[in-house]
Amino acid sequence: MEQNEMSEEKTCPKTYLASLSPTLFWDIDRSKLDAEQSKRLIIERVFTRGSLDDLRATIAWYSKEQAGEVLTKLNYPDPKTLNLASIILDIPKEKFKYYTTTPSKERHWKS
Repeated sequence: MEQNEMSEEKTCPKTYLASLSPTLFWDIDRSKLDAEQSKRLIIERVFTRGSLDDLRATIAWYSKEQAGEVLTKLNYPDPKTLNLASIILDIPKEKFKYYTTTPSKERHWKS
């Protein structure tokens, strides 16, 4: 992404939101998404289901720090998302709430 594209995205939330893959928000009306009010939802969906272009656009829009702040507080990211966020955002896994509070792996019923 060129510098002009990044600065243009930063000034226009609609441009940023329109650049994200449509499949990320299949279940909601994208026209009603607000980049600030829906920050947690957007960042979570991009890191769990987004493409590399979605990740780049999201980090350019919010910053690594803001993305890290949201993701480290999630209770339930899957292990792939946790690893991806840890690597891309350069945050040790131990800083993620999910990593330190993972539920017991013991099953209640045997299959």
